Amino acid sequence: MEENKKQASFMYSMKAVFWSFFGLRRKSDFETDSAKLNPVHIIIAALIGVACFIGLLITIVKLVVSK
Repeated sequence: MEENKKQASFMYSMKAVFWSFFGLRRKSDFETDSAKLNPVHIIIAALIGVACFIGLLITIVKLVVSK
């Protein structure tokens, strides 16, 4: 019996990283992700997520300080 180890898309990786930032991943999702996700996609998605988060923080600080 051959298991169907289909790789997840990059957008699926982005979704997994997004929910992981909030800490809202179910155990069943984690088990599915560990078999399907590409580590390179996860690293790239995490870097994009961190850049967006830092950009959001800088924008909020600029808006608050400018008033």
